[in-house]
Amino acid sequence: MRYRHELKYLISKELASILKHKLKLIMEIDKNSKYKDNTYLIRSLYFDDIDSTAYFDKLSGVKERKKYRIRYYNNDTSFIKLECKYKNNNLTYKKHQTISKDIALKIINSEIDDIPLNTDNLLTKFIIDKKLNNLMPSIIVDYYRLAYTYIVSDVRVTFDEDIKSGVYNYNLFDKDISSLPVIENNDVVLEIKFNDILPLHIAKILATIPMIRQAISKYATCRSVK
Repeated sequence: MRYRHELKYLISKELASILKHKLKLIMEIDKNSKYKDNTYLIRSLYFDDIDSTAYFDKLSGVKERKKYRIRYYNNDTSFIKLECKYKNNNLTYKKHQTISKDIALKIINSEIDDIPLNTDNLLTKFIIDKKLNNLMPSIIVDYYRLAYTYIVSDVRVTFDEDIKSGVYNYNLFDKDISSLPVIENNDVVLEIKFNDILPLHIAKILATIPMIRQAISKYATCRSVK
């Protein structure tokens, strides 16, 4: 595993607008952008056990933790990912595997005995984990993301807005799901991800905006409004 640094901040829309204008001068827009404002839609379904271990580990600040999710983009079900995000203090690591909509539905409906498992991949590990710990759908999280990339040192700076929590509906593919906004004042979640060292010219631009680092979790925030 190669862990990456992940720094998170909660900033106003006004400050986010200023920062976006500065970053676009030195960074590239993520290729997944679809809409006119260069954002793309992310929908994730998270899983947790009956004791909500992933949720309470986050709230308690447990140093080493992990959580599973199924994610797709821009309402396009032709590309769906099963992911496991590992967290170690301020470092993160993600494993992912593409899966079909059929397999995603089987997982959501707990029909996992019908899923063929042939190799030691993430899907196999998830199914084993699901059986051992009774992992079940926990919450759907929706948001729009604007992402800037700097390929030279694999830096990503993302702005997540209009974050909403699906309420008691675990149908990942329901486009008419009832959802609730979870961030007050329509503030923006800013995430900065990099491998070893954040390039100085990017760090200098980020330093021009007054902001305080926070341990923000879109998953935990959405769970908290249920």
